[in-house]
Amino acid sequence: MDCQSSMCRQRVRLMVISTVKRLGASIFLSALLVLPLSGCATVRPLSELYPPIMDQDELSRPYVKIAVIECSSERMGNMEAISRQDYDWAHNELRERAYRLGADAVVLPEVRIERDTFLFFPSSLIKVKGVAIKFR
Repeated sequence: MDCQSSMCRQRVRLMVISTVKRLGASIFLSALLVLPLSGCATVRPLSELYPPIMDQDELSRPYVKIAVIECSSERMGNMEAISRQDYDWAHNELRERAYRLGADAVVLPEVRIERDTFLFFPSSLIKVKGVAIKFR
């Protein structure tokens, strides 16, 4: 009985080893096929997918107005402390919201800065407005 059970264990061990080898080989081959293809994929930043802000004279095709987009942000400090990053935020916010609406572009962008106070501290309110359009 010992002889047969040890032979049986040896067979099971050999079957497990051969199965693991086959499985390992198939995973290896799959990886060899997939890895070269994944190198061809490019990832673009989401900001490149956002619709552009266009001037009226750049519009050569007919379009439909989808929505008027308005957003605002308050920051502490004087109006003189407003920097280029604040204007970039305003334009990127317009583009992101237009992207969510499925627009092709944003026209007539307006950035306004209003002075306000919070208790005794000066603050600035940045308001941005634009029209989301879809080309026909």
